Amino acid sequence: MSARESGSWTVKQNKDFEQALAVFDKDTPDRWHNVAKAVGGKTVEEVKRHYEVLVEDVKHIESGQVPFPKYRATNGA
Repeated sequence: MSARESGSWTVKQNKDFEQALAVFDKDTPDRWHNVAKAVGGKTVEEVKRHYEVLVEDVKHIESGQVPFPKYRATNGA
């Protein structure tokens, strides 16, 4: 399941999610409640699922299952 299939998340919600993960680490009591509150408009279950999808995406990238995008060279590169 891709991130798009886990539900509709705005750019702001994704940014808030990333920032909340940095603030509320795995040892934080009520981590997912705090993350959901920081994101706004998402339930605890939705943020947990979004995190699970993120972890799976990272695993695929790190295992080489996702090719790096081909960027065009620019003149200052």
